[in-house]
Amino acid sequence: MIPLCLTEPGETQIIKKIGGTPEVRQHLENLGFNVGGEVTIVNTLGENVIVRVKEARVALSEGLARKIMV
Repeated sequence: MIPLCLTEPGETQIIKKIGGTPEVRQHLENLGFNVGGEVTIVNTLGENVIVRVKEARVALSEGLARKIMV
């Protein structure tokens, strides 16, 4: 498993684990990040990552992207 932010843009990944505090995990789940779901990095802008999850695009900080393991 590696953090989402270390994967290549354009490659679809399967979420294997979501780390962090219960509040952080709940926030990510509310955005559509669930274990077993698919996620794709669209682009990186500085320290932010734009990802596609459940037909939506979401911008995450690098810190949050490091909590999503694929």
